[in-house]
Amino acid sequence: MAANDNRHTYNLKVVVRETGLKPDTIRAWERRYGLPTPERSEGGHRLYSQQDIDTLKWLISRQAEGMSISRAVELWRQIEADGEDPLQTLITPGVSDAASPISAGQGDVLADLRAQWVAACQDFDEQRAEQVIAQASAQFPPETVCLEILREGLVEVGAGWYAGEISAQQEHFASELAMRRLEAMVAATPPPSRPGRIIVGCPPEERHTIGPLLITFLLKRRGWEVIYLGANVPKDRMVTTVEATRPHLVVLSAQQLYTAAHLLEIASLLAGLGVAVGYGGLAFNEQPALQGRIPGHFLGENLEQAPQEVEHLLASPAPVPEIEPLPAAYRALLEAFREKRALIESRAWEAADSMGMPHDQIVEANLNLSRSVEAALAFGDIGLLGPDIEWVAGLLENFGLPERLAHYETSAEALRDYLGAYREAFRAEVGEEVGGPVIAWLGHFTIVE
Repeated sequence: MAANDNRHTYNLKVVVRETGLKPDTIRAWERRYGLPTPERSEGGHRLYSQQDIDTLKWLISRQAEGMSISRAVELWRQIEADGEDPLQTLITPGVSDAASPISAGQGDVLADLRAQWVAACQDFDEQRAEQVIAQASAQFPPETVCLEILREGLVEVGAGWYAGEISAQQEHFASELAMRRLEAMVAATPPPSRPGRIIVGCPPEERHTIGPLLITFLLKRRGWEVIYLGANVPKDRMVTTVEATRPHLVVLSAQQLYTAAHLLEIASLLAGLGVAVGYGGLAFNEQPALQGRIPGHFLGENLEQAPQEVEHLLASPAPVPEIEPLPAAYRALLEAFREKRALIESRAWEAADSMGMPHDQIVEANLNLSRSVEAALAFGDIGLLGPDIEWVAGLLENFGLPERLAHYETSAEALRDYLGAYREAFRAEVGEEVGGPVIAWLGHFTIVE
């Protein structure tokens, strides 16, 4: 909280505008429950602090989660009695009480329902999958169904696909079912009851929308107005939309290194316009070093905590974090790579073709490696490539690439030689003087068995 949060400087009109509550409701809550706690001016008029406004917003959030106002006040007092600040305490909607964690027994029920939903998706049984969601919805709040069944179910399906145990068709079927259900739940949320507008979307080339759609749902359930833009939002379209809608906050999500680099570009543009940005996603969880390279506010590693982080930003706007400028050597290398990328990929293609790699694999390898290299250069750290290469290596092994390459016994050998070919192509087109960091890094990986 800021140092002046407890100064009683706001009149009732300001509180009404900030919270969306009616004056009679604010006065009634004060009279019945002792919240908020305004002071009186010399003329007898109520004066409220920022703490009072944040308290009212907190109570509104609990109501949006299904609590009565009396139960919300009771929860506030309980948290205070425990020596904690309710405004700094994460509240996760539970199955019957928003303050209660999921019990062991309830966790078992959710795990069983999730297993049933995943099994139905693997069988392409839409009716049975929808029946499972209907059963879960009869026992648990919508937030729990979304997070514990749909989100965690998709995590299991994705892990199965990566391990080669679930087909791409099964994964797509599950994703489509989950997205349709979640979109319907978003459409069914009540109209916004709180002042403030939020934009949620994905940077260019980011097509994983389950996270942004979930945060949209959670924020709408708390009474916020949210404009959901979906996947793959071009930079110019984002700027145009922001200028037209004038949001209080833009929330962006990136799952991969190269889309995190696109997020960096958009966040930098919006920072120049004075627009606050909140961000998150798998890319920032797996590589925490990225969190200090975005001119915005990281919303946390867990989706459950993101709504509260958003509310803190809206209640107490913070300055945009300063980021280090891209070093001159990396800037020159990035420009050279963008100029020579097509030629590098052409040379790598010829070498990989001579190795006997299938053409579809060469296309995929060139695309993935080139965009990851470009992203790492944009962030000023070629070492960020490591997790991407390891992920690709595991994927190739799980999908049986060695069986398609007569000359190789393991995918590690094939990947090593492909990276060597790409390295030599990079050296030939960019040169040692400018391209040294990339050439050296790829050289390390070409000798790893």
